[in-house]
Amino acid sequence: MSHARSSFSLRRQLSRGRQVAGMTTTMVGGIRAAKRIGAFKQPPRETLPRYIQMFCRKMAGSFGVKVVEVEPVEQHHGLWVSNHVSWMDIPVVGTVSPAFFLSKAEIGEWPVFGKLAQAAGTLFIERGSGDASSVSAQIADFLAKGFSIIFFPEATTTSGQKVKRIHGTLLQAAIDADVPIRPIVIAYVNKDGTLSDALPYYGKMTMKDSMKKVLDSKNVTAYVLPLAPIDPEGRNKSELTNLLQARMQEGLTELHSRVLSVPAGN
Repeated sequence: MSHARSSFSLRRQLSRGRQVAGMTTTMVGGIRAAKRIGAFKQPPRETLPRYIQMFCRKMAGSFGVKVVEVEPVEQHHGLWVSNHVSWMDIPVVGTVSPAFFLSKAEIGEWPVFGKLAQAAGTLFIERGSGDASSVSAQIADFLAKGFSIIFFPEATTTSGQKVKRIHGTLLQAAIDADVPIRPIVIAYVNKDGTLSDALPYYGKMTMKDSMKKVLDSKNVTAYVLPLAPIDPEGRNKSELTNLLQARMQEGLTELHSRVLSVPAGN
């Protein structure tokens, strides 16, 4: 028994090592690509999305997660939103959408990750302007320039079984910039068609524990379903929030019905 346990532990360590090596290779490749296109000096936002999508797909793949579009995700301008299950959502939504990410300004100062985020054209919210109206105004200005942005309106991660109450404050940006809201929903599914419990990162779980669970998971597919866009014209922020809440919950239920062999929560 001890020998079997030791053998299993060794295989698990080797598997984790291969995945970390794959992630490191992807990071190095991303840095090289960013240098080649001059993204560290001035991110070329018009052409960046395809580089970001390639990088994100490889990053998800380095963790053994395959990204599948259940329906083609149209690459149109807008304010993109997604349900939030895991830190893995970043490479997943980055794979399928042409949108740039939203981040706190201090993350831009981080070594390596911060530099890559800058090169990826991330919209950094200015320090000292954390009030929602100021953040919304910064997003609206970004959208008005023709660049898409994506954020997670639940403002926290979940088990992936349902959509929590969304916070619609930042939807004001879509009204001000007069661009559609483009929701997508994500489900992480095991090979046997059950909802993954290894990918969700929520509750009291630590990042270290989550990373181990993801590294030890096998054959997980991130299914993405694009939902009908929402036109903000003639609607106020509250109406948009309620409509988006209903659309995302219905969309997640629809996605689960199409990709799960066992209903979520069973």
